[in-house]
Amino acid sequence: MNGINRTNDYAFKRIFGSEEGKEALLGFLNAVFKLPPGRELTDLELLDREIDPEYLLDRAARLDVLAKAADGSLINVEIQIANRFDIDKRTLFYWARLYGGQLKSGQQFSELRRTITVNILGFDWFTDERYHHVFRIRDIETGEPMNDHLEIHFLELNKVRRREWNPDDPLEAWLMYLNNLEGEGLRVIAEKNPAIKKALTVEEVFRKSELERRLYELREKAIRDEISMVAGAKAEGMAEAKQGAVIRYLKKKFGIDYEDKIRQVKDVGTLDELFDSLLDAGTPEEAGEIIARVLPQ
Repeated sequence: MNGINRTNDYAFKRIFGSEEGKEALLGFLNAVFKLPPGRELTDLELLDREIDPEYLLDRAARLDVLAKAADGSLINVEIQIANRFDIDKRTLFYWARLYGGQLKSGQQFSELRRTITVNILGFDWFTDERYHHVFRIRDIETGEPMNDHLEIHFLELNKVRRREWNPDDPLEAWLMYLNNLEGEGLRVIAEKNPAIKKALTVEEVFRKSELERRLYELREKAIRDEISMVAGAKAEGMAEAKQGAVIRYLKKKFGIDYEDKIRQVKDVGTLDELFDSLLDAGTPEEAGEIIARVLPQ
């Protein structure tokens, strides 16, 4: 393992969710929250979870970094690389479980504490070019907060990589670190940011462990499988939509039905070519000839 993929959620958990990496986690969270001087996080209690190696092969596994601040606030940090097209709903679902899960039998609602989710995304979710979005509960007219118990951050890695990032900005430095920055750029941000330097120290220990390397590779395989699965589902969805468009066009314009034949075509490019060619057809016979020519026998 020469380089390390820092968005591998197993590696991320080992770097940020371990006692030796607590300094790195504190530095990262302070960069995310941008708290005023004197109110920065200075300590965290890590609420770690045991990881079954077999669980690492589950494409949908969630390897949380979960911590409790001195005031009792819960902070959950997640890495999500494959776009499963439901990150907003998934985030609310897991936030709600974490928030409600604080109460045990007999406890009062007053004992609930602020719960913060930080999602690090390896894909673009929002349509603007801001890489950091923060959501809280506020009155839609006045902006007055209901309370501060819900706070959700989204950090989009690709958007930082596409811009001229500032190595003096702590959050941009961290996001470039997570973008697997190497070489001179990495050296510069590590010199400016002791917490990043600490993360690199933890990385080095991680690299040298044969067991950690094996578990890391298991998780890399699961991540690759998930990305392939999502990409395949997206392509399949596009193909089905285009199949439906061709079938409807043929029935509406020519009154002919080639549904069985067209449903066998999964290649989006072929379906596009077929639809474009059919626009030039004037009769059902011409449409049939085009289908015979464009579609594989």
